[in-house]
Parts: sequence; structure tokens; C-alpha cells
Amino acid sequence: MALLKNVNIVSRLQHHRERTISSEQLLHEVNTILNNSHEKDRKLHQLLTQPVDTNENKFVFDLLETDHIFHIDHIKKICIDYRLRFLSTRYFKGEFPQSTLNKIKLLEDLHDIDIKGYKIVAPSKLFKLENADDPLLLAPIGNGYYYLIDKWGNDLHPLRKYLMLPFKNLGNLIILIICLSLLITSLLPMKLFTSGNNSFGFWLLFMFVFKMTGSIVIFYGFALGKNFNHAIWNSKYFNA
Repeated sequence: MALLKNVNIVSRLQHHRERTISSEQLLHEVNTILNNSHEKDRKLHQLLTQPVDTNENKFVFDLLETDHIFHIDHIKKICIDYRLRFLSTRYFKGEFPQSTLNKIKLLEDLHDIDIKGYKIVAPSKLFKLENADDPLLLAPIGNGYYYLIDKWGNDLHPLRKYLMLPFKNLGNLIILIICLSLLITSLLPMKLFTSGNNSFGFWLLFMFVFKMTGSIVIFYGFALGKNFNHAIWNSKYFNA
């Protein structure tokens, strides 16, 4: 038994390969595959940065994953709740991971189509500069439906929805200003502003603080061109 040697699987693989294909032919085929893959990646990158506008892709319905299908109303609701934008990938300034390009290629091969009309869901700042927050890449199916191709980066902060509530509508913003004004008023020493420590003096000071806080918020909003979530979720303008 000592005369028998263990079998080296790698050596056996190499031996079998050399019997079926020459080294030159092998290198040529691998080089062709790599060149084709690089060319496909280049075309995909061009389609993502300069997408063809379309509202429909001819996906094979039976091959679609139900969990990846979303209507425009679902997308709009999430964008408004979390202050995200839903825009063409031409406005996206982040990088598309290689894993995302691979998923697109697999999806195109599976459905035998060239996917067009890419759109992305991401925070506003991700359309201006690089960031790591949770982008979603989608492609239109038709009739307002979109198919989720990939998601990468980090998940959104669990409190983001609640932190963005003041930007959702005017009512929420006014409630925030009232709460801030009450907090600031309660922290201020009443004796510096009134001779007594009664409720009338407190509410008088509150009105002053409320006007001051509201003025600062309005000035900040106009100065930076900010708007409420429902107005910017699909806006391509920088100062929205």
C-alpha cells in the first residue's frame, strides 16, 4: 500500500486539459471571453450613465421575481417617507459595483433583452457627490411598474424616516417649530425677560421664541432652496 501515491486532483485536471486543448488555444479562448466581458461592462456603464429613456422592457413575465416588482406609487411613498429621490441613472454620481453589472448581464441573458431606462432610488446627496447610502437600481416593466435589479451600499439609518418627518409637509414642520420653541422657552430664565414667573409671561416669551425659530427655519429653507419631500422625490434639480 505504501507504493500507492495519493491522487493530486489539480495535476489530474491539468493532465486532462492538456489532452483536450493546447495552451495557445486555451489562452486565446480565455482572452476572448475576458474581452467580451469587458466590452459588455463598457456598454452597460454607458447605458447606466447615458440611459435610453423608455417606460418598458420586454421581460419574460414567468421569470420575474414577485418580490422585486414595485409600482411607481410604492416607490413614491418610500421616497417621500425617507426623503429619497427617484431619478434616471444619468444623474447618479456614485459608482456602480461590479456585482451590479454582473446581475444586469445575468438578467439580460435570462430574458434575452437589452435593458434600458434605468432609474435609481437614493438620498438626494448621492446625486451630487459620492456616498455610501443604500441605492436601489430599477428598470421599467410597463404601466408604472418597475423591477428591482440590485441594491448595494449600507442600509438607511433606522431613525431616518422619523428624522425626515419635518420635511414631509408644512404641518409637520410647524409642529417641530412649536416643540423647539417650547423647549427653548422652558430652558430660558424667566427673570431675565419678565418681572414675574407667571403663565402669561411664559406664553409671551414663547411667542417671541416661536417667531424667532420660525424665521430661522424659513430663512434656512429659502437660502438653500429646500422643499418638502413630495415636491423633490422625482425632481432632477439641484436646489430642490
